[in-house]
Amino acid sequence: MTNTTLDLISSRRSHRAYAPTPLTQEQLDALLKAAVESPSAVNRQPWHFTVVRNQVLLNELNAAVWEQMMKRSPEKRSPRFADKDFHVFYHAPAVIFISGMPDNHYTPIDGGIAVENIALAAESMGLGSVILGMPRDAFAGEKADAFRKALHFPEGWDFVIAIAVGTPADTKPAHEVKENRISFVD
Repeated sequence: MTNTTLDLISSRRSHRAYAPTPLTQEQLDALLKAAVESPSAVNRQPWHFTVVRNQVLLNELNAAVWEQMMKRSPEKRSPRFADKDFHVFYHAPAVIFISGMPDNHYTPIDGGIAVENIALAAESMGLGSVILGMPRDAFAGEKADAFRKALHFPEGWDFVIAIAVGTPADTKPAHEVKENRISFVD
């Protein structure tokens, strides 16, 4: 079957290197439109989107993630942390943080739907992205409240997920699709 949307889904990759080219306001507006138009349980829209282009703040968040990650035993941390130059946000020119209502058990699901809409919108615009869960660790350390404030999270809300976006500076083949992950019940 030939289908533009299905082709877009098949071509999307998780990019881990970006050109320093800033995103335009038009690009950011389009990504955020895709985000806020995402479906959510009972249309609660339990999210808030924060666009961060401030590399100093992203570096501070990166350091906080590193600090928390190093408290784990080596077998419980991502192997990416073996590289001392690893940057959680891959030096992307923009990172969109999604915070959400902690009292709604659908918030993580709704945030996941919104972040995938952003990823697909980015791909459709010739941009690259990578969906990020690791920044969660920055909100477990001593600077957590300062980060929530700096990122304009609504009062009482917390990190759900993030996505780095920019012009990709890498290429990558499609990931292997594991077998036996689909069942039909008739």
